[in-house]
Amino acid sequence: MISYHHETKIFKLDTQTTTYMMGIADNKYLGHIYYGKKLEYQDLSYMLRTQEHPFVPSKLSREKLSFLDSFPMEYPFSGTGDFRESCIDIRDKNGQSGLELLYAGHRIYDGKDKLQGLPAVWGEGCQTLEIALEDVCVGVRVLLSYSVFEDSDALMRSVKVENIGTDAVYLERALSACLEMDDEDFEIISLSGAWARERHIKRQPLLSGSFVTESVRGESSHQDHPFLAAVSQNCTQTCGDVYAMHFVYSGNFLAKAQRTQFGSLRMALGIHPDRFCWKLRAGETFQAPEAVLVYSDAGLGKMSRTLHDLYRNHLIRSSYKDKERPVLINNWEATYFDFHTEKLIEIAKQSAALGIEMLVMDDGWFGHRENDDSSLGDWIVNEEKLPGGLKYLVDEVNKLGMKFGIWFEPEMISPDSKLYEKHPDWAFHLKGRMPSRARDQLVLDLSRPEVVDYIYDSISNILHSANIEYVKWDMNRALADIGSDALAPDRQGELSHRYMLAVYELQERLITEFPDLLLENCSSGGARFDPGMLYYSPQIWCSDDTDAIERLMIQEGTQLLYPMSAIGAHVSDCPNHTVGRVTPFETRGITALAGTFGYELDITKISEQERNMVPGQIAAYKKYAPLIREGNYYRIASYRENHKYDCYEIVSKDRSQAAVFFVQVMHEPSVKSRKIKLQGLSEHAVYEVDGRQYTGAALMYAGLLRERMYGDFQAEVIEVHQVSDRTE
Repeated sequence: MISYHHETKIFKLDTQTTTYMMGIADNKYLGHIYYGKKLEYQDLSYMLRTQEHPFVPSKLSREKLSFLDSFPMEYPFSGTGDFRESCIDIRDKNGQSGLELLYAGHRIYDGKDKLQGLPAVWGEGCQTLEIALEDVCVGVRVLLSYSVFEDSDALMRSVKVENIGTDAVYLERALSACLEMDDEDFEIISLSGAWARERHIKRQPLLSGSFVTESVRGESSHQDHPFLAAVSQNCTQTCGDVYAMHFVYSGNFLAKAQRTQFGSLRMALGIHPDRFCWKLRAGETFQAPEAVLVYSDAGLGKMSRTLHDLYRNHLIRSSYKDKERPVLINNWEATYFDFHTEKLIEIAKQSAALGIEMLVMDDGWFGHRENDDSSLGDWIVNEEKLPGGLKYLVDEVNKLGMKFGIWFEPEMISPDSKLYEKHPDWAFHLKGRMPSRARDQLVLDLSRPEVVDYIYDSISNILHSANIEYVKWDMNRALADIGSDALAPDRQGELSHRYMLAVYELQERLITEFPDLLLENCSSGGARFDPGMLYYSPQIWCSDDTDAIERLMIQEGTQLLYPMSAIGAHVSDCPNHTVGRVTPFETRGITALAGTFGYELDITKISEQERNMVPGQIAAYKKYAPLIREGNYYRIASYRENHKYDCYEIVSKDRSQAAVFFVQVMHEPSVKSRKIKLQGLSEHAVYEVDGRQYTGAALMYAGLLRERMYGDFQAEVIEVHQVSDRTE
C-alpha cells in the first residue's frame, strides 16, 4: 500500500481506488505531487515543476525566495519565504519566527501508532509512513504520519513536533494536514449554521484569496464544522471530483482554502492558531490531532460512503458499535425541571407498555437545581425531588423491563453551587476581570488534575450507585475568559488544547471503567458533533431542534459525513418547542428513523391516536436498524435544494435490500407523481417494490414513480427487496 522509490525519491500511497504521491526536490524539500485516481507507479516528479523558473535553490540561490513561494510544499513552514498559508510557526529563544523544514529520513511500518491522549482512527490491515523533517537551526524535528487501510479509500494524517535543541521554543501554530494542487476552478463545500440549525451544507466558488471556516469557541461549534472540501464545478452526488478534509478533534479549529497567485489551491486544516501557544522544552514533543483526507472521483456520495465506513469500522469503539441501540424516552421536553419520582415512574410505565426500552432523566436531578441558575458541579442527588434516592427510582424503572439513563454536564460550574463556594479558582477566569456567564454558568479549569479527578469521581460515584446504562454528556456554553492560576504566564496559550485533552481523558476513563455504558455526547445540541467525540461515544445528539422539517437539512449535512447510526434523533411533541411548527406524528417518526431513534415528549399527555402509533414506529426502527447501522447511504433529493421534498436511500452491503425515505414538505398542485431514481442496486437483479417487480437497472435509470401525496409534511418509507439475482 505504501512504497518509496529511491531512484526518483518519490513516496506512493495507495488505497483501494486512490493514489497519493510526494517527492523530494533538491534532496531536501518535500513536495506534493499527486492525489487522485489510483495509478501504477511512474515517475511524476515533473509535477513538482522544479525544471521551470525558478529553479531549485542549489541551482539558482539568488531566487530561493521565489522557489519557496511557489513550490507545492507538503507541509508548509513560515517566515523564510513561503507567503502562503503556513502549517507551522515556531518562536525561538530570540523571539524570532522562521523555519526551513528539510527532509531527514523516513520509515514505513505495518500498523498505526496511537496518538497519545487524542482520538484517532484505529484497526488492523493498515500501513503507516512517517517522514522526518528537520530545522537544525531552530532545533526542531517534525514527524509527518500517513496511514492507509486495506479496506478504505481514506488517508489519515497527523503531525508530531519535537524539540531536538537545547533551548525551549514556542509552538504558535501546528496544523495537521495540507493539500496543495493546481486549481481547476474548484468550488468549496463547508458546513455551517447556528444553534438549532447546525451543519447546513454551503457551496460557493473560490475565485481568489481565501475561504475560511473556523471555531475559536473551545468546541467544534454550531456555527462551523471541522470539514472542508474542494469539488469540481460539475460535482453532484454521483459524479465529479471531491477533495475532502475532516478533523478528528473537538476544540478550536481552522480549515482554510487559499487560491494563490500562480493558480494553485492550498487547503490546510488543524488546531486554530488564535491564542494557541505551546511551550516545548528540550526533548519535549507536541502531538497534533489527526486529519482524514478523502478523494472521490464519483461525487459526494462516494465521499460520504468512504467516511461512513471508515468511522463505523475504524473510529467508533463502543460495545454498541455493531448492535441495536435501545429506544429511549427523554423527559426534558416533557417536564424540563419540574418532575419528581412519581412523574418519572408514570412516564416509564406508559412508555414500557408501548415498547420503549429506556427512560433517560435529564437536567434537574442534582443539588438544588430547579432551573438552570444553580448547582452545576454539585453532583449529589436531590432527594426532595427523588425520595428514596436514585437507586429506588432506577430499580422501579428496571422492574418495568426498562433501562435507565442519566444526564450530566461535567465540564461546567454554577456560581450558585457548593463547589464554587469552596473552589472559585476552579473556574476559568482572567485576573482582575469578572468572567462572562452563559446560561448562568462558568467553565471548569480542566488543566488542573484535581479538577479532572473531582469531576470523574463525582460521575463514577453516581454510576456505581444504581444500575445506570446510559449517560448523556452535555456541554452548554462556549469557552471564554480562558485563564488559569495553575499555569505559568508563558503557558496560558496551552489552555484551550489542555482543556480538550482533559475532556478526552475523562471520557476515556469513563468508558474504560464502564465498558458496557452507552455514552451519548451533546453540546447544546450539535455543537460538538465531530469525529473526536465519535471515538468515545457511538452516537451524538444531532441538534436541540427536533422539528421534523428543520431536521431534514440538519440531518442531510450530518449524513454527508457521518453514519446514520451516530445521529441522535427523536420524535418530539407539537407544536415543536423550538420553531412552533406542527407536523404529523407519522412524519416525525420517519424523520427520526434517520438515526438512533427515541422520544422527547410527555408520553402521558399525547393523544390516543399518537399513542397507538408508537409501537408501529418502534417496530419500524427495529426493522430498519440493521440497514441504518451497516448499509450504504445514497442521497437522492435534497429539500435544502429543491424546497419541496427530501429523499435518501439506504442499501445493504450485499445490495439485496434497500429502504427509501421520502418526505414531501410542500404539496404541489398539478403534479401527478414524483419520479425517484434509486442508486446502489445490482443492475441485473430483480427487486420487488409494493408488490411489483423491477430490475435494478430499471429502478436506477428509469426510476420509480410515487403516487401524488396530498398535503404538506407527508412521509413514507419505500421498501425494496431482491427476489432473484438475474433477470429471468
